[in-house]
Amino acid sequence: QVHLVESGGGLVQAGGSLRLSCAASGVTWKTYYGGWFRQAPGKEREFVAAISYSGSIQHYADSAKGRFTISRDNAKSTVYLQMSSLEPEDTAVYYCAADSQNTLVVPITPSEYRYWGQGTQVTVSS
Repeated sequence: QVHLVESGGGLVQAGGSLRLSCAASGVTWKTYYGGWFRQAPGKEREFVAAISYSGSIQHYADSAKGRFTISRDNAKSTVYLQMSSLEPEDTAVYYCAADSQNTLVVPITPSEYRYWGQGTQVTVSS
């Protein structure tokens, strides 16, 4: 049973930084790729960043490039999202996701991830 738990969300002023963490259990973490998605009120869930099994490949949404960094620590079964230069438009619930079924690419669409955390709220004030 794959279990993902996010932490690190909160309220921050525009221009500030936050680091989200996603701790995995019930899996051999190094065989799972991971992703971060977010959902703002009234909007669909959207891709933020994804990382391969080893961490050598990362993908970012255009909105995240240059500001966010995804990383992972397989020894700790954790994936991180370091967010800087935050803007009010980044306000959303951030979800961690993981899967292992796609062996060719690191997916960036929510439908390609079977396992999800409960989400953590990020609020950026102007």
